Amino acid sequence: MPLSSVSLHPPPALPPTSNRSPPPVSRLPRLTRRRSVLLARAGAADMAAPAAASPSAPTLLEYMGRAGTPADLAVLVAHIQGACKSIAALAASPGNADLSRAKAAGSGAEAVAAGRDAPKPLDELSNEIILSSLQSSGKVAVVASEENDLPVWMCDDGPYVVVTDPLDGSRNIEVSIPTGTIFGIYNRLVELDNLPVEERAQLNSLQSGTRMVAAGYILYSSATIFCISFGAGTHAFTLDRSTGEFILTHPSIQIPPRGQIYSVNDARYFDWPEGLRKYIDTIRQGKGQHPKKYSARYVCSLVADFHRTLIYGGVAMNPRDHLRLVYEANPLSFLAEQAGGRGSDGKAKILSIQPVKLHQRLPLFLGSMEDMLELESYGDVQQKVNPGYEV
Repeated sequence: MPLSSVSLHPPPALPPTSNRSPPPVSRLPRLTRRRSVLLARAGAADMAAPAAASPSAPTLLEYMGRAGTPADLAVLVAHIQGACKSIAALAASPGNADLSRAKAAGSGAEAVAAGRDAPKPLDELSNEIILSSLQSSGKVAVVASEENDLPVWMCDDGPYVVVTDPLDGSRNIEVSIPTGTIFGIYNRLVELDNLPVEERAQLNSLQSGTRMVAAGYILYSSATIFCISFGAGTHAFTLDRSTGEFILTHPSIQIPPRGQIYSVNDARYFDWPEGLRKYIDTIRQGKGQHPKKYSARYVCSLVADFHRTLIYGGVAMNPRDHLRLVYEANPLSFLAEQAGGRGSDGKAKILSIQPVKLHQRLPLFLGSMEDMLELESYGDVQQKVNPGYEV
């Protein structure tokens, strides 16, 4: 679907459903009057917040300037920011349900084979927005997207390589469950410049996570949150819809050393290996290293589950060979480590794994350091039996 065919502007205000004026305040119950006063004060505070918060709470662009982010990298992140504002508007628009319900091109056996990972027009449109923005930045040599079979070479002198999942969890949009964008940024490997373009693009996109110079995710939910790390801590910025700017709201996030929440699809319990079942049984009974019973929280949207884990601690996981190393596991593990946590495949640190295929899949466990080490101590936590799941 071409970008020009979709309007990202908010719809016009709807007319009132009634001409009747509301009852006078004096006739409302006392509790309702108090609520009205509190809401009025909250609204006034929100309107005043941008001006009052400006000196102490920088925008994302101001933060990069103060932190000495290289100019080329700052320009690139600014373009990613712009693309994600457009995706946020698209995700919140009245037409998103139609986009999420629509099926990708292809039918019959082809569509069945694609299964849950079949791209939808909303995924494709988000991919177009991201790629267009990256190209217009002039700072990207190659971009590898989960929505494309092969990496896209953009320009020979672009200093950076971008890997991205443009819209993770898009099938949840129809029911207003949070979705997100994930990205990672690497330096272009100049030593490969003499190779053919196809080989150069592939090798640049398969860099080890240890070489990442920045990574981030954008959460599209009740708030739009841009979480990013440049290798010196993990920081989150919230979109102020009155100004259109991402404002620093969570500086230097530190994931708690241990949480009390685990996030996994419990319905697959009987497909899990013994080690994982034993770990989950132990912590939810309060018999693990942490003497409290754990609670289960599972959104089935990777960015949402990881964001909650980053703030509250605990573990978010998918024990199947399902999530992609290049587009999802590496960027989120980079953010977790910069916040004092850990990303693992159940046996080894994610960032230590050298990608060998662009769409390589693996189990993914993310979370608090102490929780992750306890989980890994059970040994057998990777689910090797992967029956087809239709929902």
